[in-house]
Amino acid sequence: FLPSWKLVVASFVVLSAGVFGMIAVAYANTPVPTQDQVQDGVEDQESIIVDRHGTELARLGTKRIPVTYDQVPRAVQDAVIAAENDTFRDDSGISFSGMVRSLYSTVSGQQVQGASTITQQMARAYYDGLSQERTIQRKVKEIFVAVKLSDKISKEQILEQYLNTIYFGRGAHGIGAAAEAFFGKKVEKLTPEQGAYLAGRIQNPDRFDREEKAGNLAPTEERYDYALGQMAKLDPQAYGALPAKSPTAPKRTKYKPKNPFNGIKGYMVQVVLDELESLDIPREDVEKGGYRIKSSLDLKLMRAAKAAVDKHTGSLDPEINTTLAAVDPRNGQVLAFYGGADYAKDQWIDAFQSQKQAASAFKPYVLAAWLDAGYSLRSYVPTKGPVKLPGTTPIDNDHPFKAPGVDVVSATASSVNTAYAKMGEKVGLDKVIDIASKSGLSKKRLEAAMEQHHYLITIGSGTVSAVEQAGGYSIFANQGRHYDNHVVIEVKDKHGDTVLTEKKSYAQVISPEAAADAVIALEAVVKQGTGRNAALYDRPVAGKTGTNNENKEAWFVGFTPQVSTAVGMFRQQCRTDSGKVVKPVNDNCPWARGKSKKYTMENPYSRPYEIPLGTGFQGATYPASIWKTFMTEATKGQKVVPFPERADTGVTEDLVPKPTPTPTPTEDSLELDTGDPFDNDQQGTEQDCVIGPCSDDDGNVSVDPNQDDEIPVDDGFMGGSRNGPDSPPGRREER
Repeated sequence: FLPSWKLVVASFVVLSAGVFGMIAVAYANTPVPTQDQVQDGVEDQESIIVDRHGTELARLGTKRIPVTYDQVPRAVQDAVIAAENDTFRDDSGISFSGMVRSLYSTVSGQQVQGASTITQQMARAYYDGLSQERTIQRKVKEIFVAVKLSDKISKEQILEQYLNTIYFGRGAHGIGAAAEAFFGKKVEKLTPEQGAYLAGRIQNPDRFDREEKAGNLAPTEERYDYALGQMAKLDPQAYGALPAKSPTAPKRTKYKPKNPFNGIKGYMVQVVLDELESLDIPREDVEKGGYRIKSSLDLKLMRAAKAAVDKHTGSLDPEINTTLAAVDPRNGQVLAFYGGADYAKDQWIDAFQSQKQAASAFKPYVLAAWLDAGYSLRSYVPTKGPVKLPGTTPIDNDHPFKAPGVDVVSATASSVNTAYAKMGEKVGLDKVIDIASKSGLSKKRLEAAMEQHHYLITIGSGTVSAVEQAGGYSIFANQGRHYDNHVVIEVKDKHGDTVLTEKKSYAQVISPEAAADAVIALEAVVKQGTGRNAALYDRPVAGKTGTNNENKEAWFVGFTPQVSTAVGMFRQQCRTDSGKVVKPVNDNCPWARGKSKKYTMENPYSRPYEIPLGTGFQGATYPASIWKTFMTEATKGQKVVPFPERADTGVTEDLVPKPTPTPTPTEDSLELDTGDPFDNDQQGTEQDCVIGPCSDDDGNVSVDPNQDDEIPVDDGFMGGSRNGPDSPPGRREER
């Protein structure tokens, strides 16, 4: 059977009409993508964290710097167009020659190369609904979408979206980020040659990264030559001389991937992320939201904190740990802290996570409760022990006092345990805990300490962190007010709109008058008591030392009206299950032993145990010296602001009978004790340490042996263990 030509033509017409009809129906039913269909992640931007002065600390997330069409130089636009789709400015979103090549490659199983137009690539990468599979169905749909987009939006908008979406390598998404990643400049400053190099990379950026890293520049040089040649063809007058003028690809910046968690910056970044998490901005959102996050931290003071610690502890045993935190008492902003030497090696942030017994550095909260309850500094409190209080083993001092009592200022300066235990009894432990918790200390931990150690909490059996202590003392530095400690000042989104600001409200914990009087007592600690080593030469300072029994913890917490800083020290020894002592590695006890597979992080080779710091470690020694070195730098250039004058309010409450004054001594009796605790001639002797050359030894008091010696773990941080359990049970004593 041989059909006539009429039948052949008729059949062809019918078949063609059917095919084109189906194409028309499919095209008509293909919707134009909208902004609601933009793919997840295609507009992600990295967030930038800066310190209080605007110094960049880290960039987290997708490297993308959105740019507008007008920001991209014409030569850079032409380089991309020449390398990827030379008919872009005039085509309808598709290239018929590219379509044929693409369809043939797909049917034959060959890899599709150079088939898609810029419009098609943008549609596939930018909008949902177009998979990355190499199928005829997907390709046809992609063509329809590209044609409709080309008709719906301008070429400028298409190219802008494409340039902001495409990946160039080195982690850079979009031409804006690529300009900085490869040439260290803004996109507006790119040269035609630099544009050609970047355009050549679009084809296979991951491969080019690998080759360049291996020292093989041939693949990228080849693509650079190709891009230059295509540019010369696209516009001979503008770019015809480029291949001869610049035969070699332009020099790139050395690629050094930055780890935002290296060094002390790593600690800063992590505490910011932790706080953002608590404010419902998780790290996942940070890494794609394009936020600009301003922190309260000061990189310069962070370095000063590390320098101060290194200066005074560099030669000490690596088992000894130091923690430091500085807070602005006027607003609760954490200014600086010492959490370790390098976050990349040690992720335990001591200033925030290590919680140690406060020792006598807790006594100021008892003092605050005493003054806020309406009692005065002139009250007469006991120096003789032991003092027996309900549910608590006898509390005593470890140095003698000739007089049976002293005023509250003297008791504070010489850190008299018996005085503070009785003061706590008078005002009630609930009052003390209420004051301390409103000052920022953990109420849960305070109540646990009271339940377990009863009145020993008045002399520091509860645990605190350095940040809590620095913020807690702000009630004295700022007229009784406490702002919550925080490290985030402001968060702006990628559009520049403010989405979060710091909390500006405060709690009036004690009255301004009580705060002023408390400062008088705490100034005496530095002027003539246990904290003399912390005195600054150019401004008033107030604070309190604290040294626990057997020198297990040592503190100095002090403040000026502008900065409150806490410094603490403790020692952790690494022991194996057999009792062998091994050295810590980067402040952590090693969990592995060589190549042995016996040990895991759940079954570590060694564990930390807290042991005494050793002789010479008291709040008045190393902590006070570190504090002074840091605060000298922290207050440099600050205006000298005096503390408020003594209010001298409250009623005098004598907790021991005042001795009856003796007659004026004769010449023969000048060496005798008058019994007057306020007789300056009798203070500072070897026998009576009130306002005298006493060390920071504040007592020798043991816990009731029938009590459980360990406070329950709170959120995994109780006792400040860095990477293991707390120290084994033992006596807790207070100085």
